[in-house]
Amino acid sequence: MSGRKSHWENVFRSKSPEEVSWTQEVPETSLVLIRQLKLPKTAAIIDVGGGDSRLVDHLLDEGFTNITVLDISGKALDKAKHRLGDRTPLVNWVVSDILEFKPSAQYDLWHDRATFHFLTEVDEIRKYINIATKHISGHLTMATFSDEGPDTCSGLLVKKYSEELLAEELSRGFIKVKCIKKDHTTPFQNKQNFLFCTFRRSQI
Repeated sequence: MSGRKSHWENVFRSKSPEEVSWTQEVPETSLVLIRQLKLPKTAAIIDVGGGDSRLVDHLLDEGFTNITVLDISGKALDKAKHRLGDRTPLVNWVVSDILEFKPSAQYDLWHDRATFHFLTEVDEIRKYINIATKHISGHLTMATFSDEGPDTCSGLLVKKYSEELLAEELSRGFIKVKCIKKDHTTPFQNKQNFLFCTFRRSQI
């Protein structure tokens, strides 16, 4: 088991949603950005690093029928499946490190609120972007810690982004549609500043 996988399996094995900073009962900013895309309900959507996020619950509530949730932690996905109960089979679940992910599909929407900013090495960032570029046919919605955000999360260093830096990183395959900054209030009542951006795949 890789060090990265071991770290996240331990986090989700040992902590409840109330004990981790990223918990959101309603992922409102992501939902607003997704609704603005006016995707058909059959759109292929992947939530990268979805863990036990509640985004999948809301996408199902809104009638989307082709949802994939990917996470490096099988324990995280088990928690999400337990929560969804009878609706679990409606979702495609993938346990994989994003850097080892070999998609068999093209995605109309690639959503990531939890993974990209943990990649701090140039080769990791390039590999992620290459995978995304090859397998996104529509839009990418990305949330990272902003340049005003924290330096670490879950005991790991993160890479913070300004709107300009994120757009530059993705410029070879994507065209920026819009970016907004939002404060996320953790279960511990701390505030973390996020940068949310939507990009459109170029040459589509």
